[in-house]
Amino acid sequence: MRISTKGRYSILLMLDMAKQPAGEPVKIKDISARSGVSMKYMEQIVAVLNKAGFVRSVRGAQGGYLLTRKPEEYTVGEILRLSEGSLAPVACLDTGESCDRRDKCVTIRLYEEINNAVNSVVDRITLAEMMTWENPV
Repeated sequence: MRISTKGRYSILLMLDMAKQPAGEPVKIKDISARSGVSMKYMEQIVAVLNKAGFVRSVRGAQGGYLLTRKPEEYTVGEILRLSEGSLAPVACLDTGESCDRRDKCVTIRLYEEINNAVNSVVDRITLAEMMTWENPV
């Protein structure tokens, strides 16, 4: 599994918003400046996050975007699945359809193990936990 720039920047954007004082909207241009990612790309990403209800927009001169939940309520897994789609290493684990070779496939167990390992990590780690990595207590 390889995480695309869209997935990486989605996490980066959400993490930046999580670091802001609660209730204070964050402007995309500020996130763009802090991250070094183009404002246009960040606008595309925030549109997806907004549509999914992960963030909400606040209009006006002091407007911007806010998280809709607390940082500890967002997992890296849900953010990545929104931006990347499936995290499965092979299509047969992703589609739910049975492969006509599955009962003879020696490697499926390996792919299931990889899939389970990745999901257990990304579904356990939250934005709040990631925030502690940057500023250890």
